[in-house]
Amino acid sequence: MEQTLGFVSNNLPLFGALVVILAMLAYNLFGARLRGYQSTSPSEAIRMINHDDAVVLDVREDGEYQNGHIINALHIPQGHLKTRLKELEKYRDKAIIVSCRSGSRSGQACALLKKEGFESVYNLAGGVMAWQSASLPLVK
Repeated sequence: MEQTLGFVSNNLPLFGALVVILAMLAYNLFGARLRGYQSTSPSEAIRMINHDDAVVLDVREDGEYQNGHIINALHIPQGHLKTRLKELEKYRDKAIIVSCRSGSRSGQACALLKKEGFESVYNLAGGVMAWQSASLPLVK
């Protein structure tokens, strides 16, 4: 025990960095569940689209969407989502996979959808960039 305390006190910056990294990992693994939605990979999203009739919601800006999007994705820019929620009412009983460029804006959109009572909400992990990295197609 004394050796451990001695090591920690002699290497305080390294130990502090370890604690921060562990906290970030825990947040990444469990944070989405605490917020009420889950992340999904591109391959799992395809399974959900094909077998569970999931809906893809793209929350990128107009220009980003027009440059290429997931086939049949609904488009509501994140800044307009709150005022256009009525457009999603008919999908309330389906899984909704929210996508953006990298997964950040879609996380905010997922939080809003959960707050508004949508039950089955998923954030596309890595966004459209991850979709493309998995060699999956976009349409224009």
